[in-house]
Amino acid sequence: MSETSFRSVVYPLRIHCGRDAIEQGLKDAVDRARAKRAFVVCSASVNRRTDTVRRIEAALGNRYAGVYDGIEKDSTYASVHAAQQAATAAGADLLIAVGGGSVMVATRVVAIFMAEAGDPFQIMTQYPEDKPAYSPRLLAPKPPIINVPTTPTSAMNRSGAGLKNPDLDHRMEYFDPKTRPQAIFVDEQALLSAPPELIRSTATTVFASNVTAMSQLGINPLAEASRNHAFRLAYRAYPRLADELDNPSLRIDFAVAALLQDRGEDDGMRRYRGGAFSGNYAVSTALHVRYPHVGQGESTSVVHATKIRLSEAIDPQAARQVAEALEVWRDGMDARQAALAVADKLETLYGRVGVPTRLRQIDIPRGDLQTIANETVKNFNFNPGMRSAQDQIDDALNLLEAAY
Repeated sequence: MSETSFRSVVYPLRIHCGRDAIEQGLKDAVDRARAKRAFVVCSASVNRRTDTVRRIEAALGNRYAGVYDGIEKDSTYASVHAAQQAATAAGADLLIAVGGGSVMVATRVVAIFMAEAGDPFQIMTQYPEDKPAYSPRLLAPKPPIINVPTTPTSAMNRSGAGLKNPDLDHRMEYFDPKTRPQAIFVDEQALLSAPPELIRSTATTVFASNVTAMSQLGINPLAEASRNHAFRLAYRAYPRLADELDNPSLRIDFAVAALLQDRGEDDGMRRYRGGAFSGNYAVSTALHVRYPHVGQGESTSVVHATKIRLSEAIDPQAARQVAEALEVWRDGMDARQAALAVADKLETLYGRVGVPTRLRQIDIPRGDLQTIANETVKNFNFNPGMRSAQDQIDDALNLLEAAY
């Protein structure tokens, strides 16, 4: 099952994990980056309802340059632009992202806006009519970034970013490997500061993406090791969330699973957005970007099982791998039977944890389905000019109607 010829890319990264990780290692991480003005980027809730920023300030002393706490859900362009202005005014030479995926994504773009001279609308991913989408190369050196996640998220160690902008018909997308973090602090108290409903949602995203990864075939040994253990951690922890939302060990397990998922991609495992077991990334993104009350986990769980049931082309080996991983494989199953068993198991797990499995459960008006389908077209991660817009819209609408 594993390829013997492969390419792996190793990026410099230090991971600090455990209780009081901020106090024990953050100042050294800032010193290692040779930074003098470390600036925190976060949401209002992180700054005003938790002590994480105060802990960072105390740990850094005179290297603490201030905080911008206005980052909004789904990383809005307006809040990111304001954060860039605040960081520049503070003389920041290093950024510390404190929060979940939206903050991690936003901070990457803050770094880009601080360094690149080009117009934000020209240096983002472009979608020319009747041509493949493309992302301009961003060559300027970027200020270093340190990430302090408060929720488990695969955004911790990536280089892509998408901003919500209500004035456009798609997200503002940017890609720059120089915005990867130099250090990540998986701090126990920071993870425990997130409310239970947010952990439930983000853990669902991590779990679902690892289910998808288990369907990949022919991956190399390094990627296979990261993928398999990431799934093992997420699958072991996910059912326990129903009764142990405040267990710090579970929150750390999900964070480590997300980091291993990123590492698997660096080791050659492709970021998987297709296939029978993947849900529909573009539909889920459209849902949580359009509706502020919908989290990324819920936007995933409401279509995941339905997408599997609708799939026509199901690879038998992929079906067996996922079914075995979820402990529903039975001898003699064909690919369709295995896929249906996986869908049933996922609905059971999602129901146990308390996340929705149908669109109607998250108060999405049925009359909005066509608009949602239309919004799935301009999503570079899912559809970088490889499919016709109408095919994408038709598939999305079919899934939305079936999942309602």
